[in-house]
Amino acid sequence: MTDLALLLSFTVLAMVVIAGVLAARRARLWRVGRAAKVDWAAGLLALPKRYLVDVHHVVGRDAYAARMHALAAGGLLAGSGLALLGLIPALGDARLYWWLTALAFAAAFAGGGMVGRRRYPTKPARLSGGRFQLLPFLLAAYTGGGFLVALDASLGGALWPLGWAGLAVAALGGLGLALQIDRGPMRHAFAGAAHLVAHPRPGRFKGERATALAPLDLDAPRLGVALPEEFAFNRLIGFDACIQCGRCEVACPAFAAGQPLNPKRLIQDLAASLQPGGTNAAYAGSPYPNARPVAGIGGPGLPIVGEGAMIHPDTLWSCTTCRACVEECPMMIEHVDAILDLRRFQTLELGAMPARAAAPLMELRYADEPGGRPLTSRTDFAAGLTLPLISAKGEAEILLWLGEGAYELRYGRTLRALVTLLHKAKVDFAVLGAEERDCGDLARRLGDEAGFQRLAAENIATLSRYRFSRILTADPHALHALRNEYRAFGGTYEVVHHTAFLDELAAAGRLSIGALDQARITYHDPCYLGRYNGEVDAPRRLLDRLGIARLEMERSGKRSMCCGGGGGAPVSDIEGERRIPDIRMSQAAATGAGIVAVACPQCSSMLEGVTGARPAVHDIAELVLMAVEKADAAPARPVEVPA
Repeated sequence: MTDLALLLSFTVLAMVVIAGVLAARRARLWRVGRAAKVDWAAGLLALPKRYLVDVHHVVGRDAYAARMHALAAGGLLAGSGLALLGLIPALGDARLYWWLTALAFAAAFAGGGMVGRRRYPTKPARLSGGRFQLLPFLLAAYTGGGFLVALDASLGGALWPLGWAGLAVAALGGLGLALQIDRGPMRHAFAGAAHLVAHPRPGRFKGERATALAPLDLDAPRLGVALPEEFAFNRLIGFDACIQCGRCEVACPAFAAGQPLNPKRLIQDLAASLQPGGTNAAYAGSPYPNARPVAGIGGPGLPIVGEGAMIHPDTLWSCTTCRACVEECPMMIEHVDAILDLRRFQTLELGAMPARAAAPLMELRYADEPGGRPLTSRTDFAAGLTLPLISAKGEAEILLWLGEGAYELRYGRTLRALVTLLHKAKVDFAVLGAEERDCGDLARRLGDEAGFQRLAAENIATLSRYRFSRILTADPHALHALRNEYRAFGGTYEVVHHTAFLDELAAAGRLSIGALDQARITYHDPCYLGRYNGEVDAPRRLLDRLGIARLEMERSGKRSMCCGGGGGAPVSDIEGERRIPDIRMSQAAATGAGIVAVACPQCSSMLEGVTGARPAVHDIAELVLMAVEKADAAPARPVEVPA
């Protein structure tokens, strides 16, 4: 081993020591968080797969970023590791070993060049600046210098003048990178690994959607989260795992509409609030649009939300809970969980929800329905149709859950179409009628966990009195609550969305579907059906049976854009620059389709509320009924009689 190679190895060792000290200092802050159940052994064993497969599956959506990250991160780890192991004489004395080390540093240098190319001369708006702008130079110095030293060692010291220059540059860049571990870009490196090991939703790495909210202990001394130290410690790790790539920012419908929410900024404010004497002054990314003024100060024992704190309440209430930010995050951070934990404190402890949100929550408490309407009126939409009650039958193959939208004329048309199709297919079904309370989705998303748990318990008690095979609903919010969130309270049901059920009926020949002579069609994926429950194929299969040309919007499937109707956003009503449904409708119109197919009452309501020239909006059930009626009206083919 040459003297230069030995010094490079000691430089890497010094970097490791400095980074370790700073990482330990940051990790001590995580310990102020609440205890959480973590299977450390399983997490550590799964880390390579979680990092190399799950994370890179998301990173790979941006091909340039995937190549950049593979070269920069992979080369940096490989080059540094090989240089450090060079202290072992059997390795350090082998020229071939240093050839491999030089190759690893060269790959990292190329990756660093890609990092620089992405930020200079013009940085994309979604990327944060500040210390992140130094990152390409530090990477180039460390990896370029490391390459020269390793190359010199591989040649037996023949390039020693370049080697000495390389060592100086590598030491400068390497120590600069190590010093970024505590509060700079490199914090993501160790916090990201810890986050993947101790992730609060490990089921996400096993192919589960894992989107149900964790129940709140209503007997706890404090309900929800007010202070950083009240988050679980592994949630705090997740905040520090953020690399500020801005993918969540680009995906957020509230940010696009100019409401005061930027999920990237939110996570950075949460991370900053954990630091004693914390401040948001160092943040160098896109701000909250139309930001409300706040003091911008925090600490582990200080409030997070409020004008005198880090985050304004309007930021929390701007969220539609669509999980687009979560779907796009390469580090798999759970933004929505954090927002709802903060909302729970605002609602349950302070009663500080937006003024318009207070009325539906009050009606839910006293009328079991957010509009205060009689439960007996839920079936009024079905005037003239046969709507069997399960209380009269006692049992049915299918229990049709009508949902909150049954009171609205627009959704009533969807339900009438669905009920008609069920009769045509001779499905054995029934409804609860006046026994059906609200599923509690609105209450839970607005932070009223007590109201949700009461409604869940009462609905589960009602359902336990009857026998049925499956629950059918045309409301993805009800589907999610019944299928996923009632499980924690003892309600385990097979719940199917109406698009999947109608597709089953068509595939089995129980519905004869004719081809529609309609304009081209595009499908809007509801967030609570696609992202929350992973159902994106059945609605498309069903539409394709109709014989209409189907066009995809730029954002579709699990990466679809929200209509703006989830998370209580319509009643929170936080002012922005534009309306989210207007943005989504413009995306639909850009396809050239004449019809937007929807599969959710909130989506139909929000998109039909868009004014001006636009495509028509139809629920898929309505389109299927048109096709079935066309097939029924088609003249029978004459029977040919042999001559």
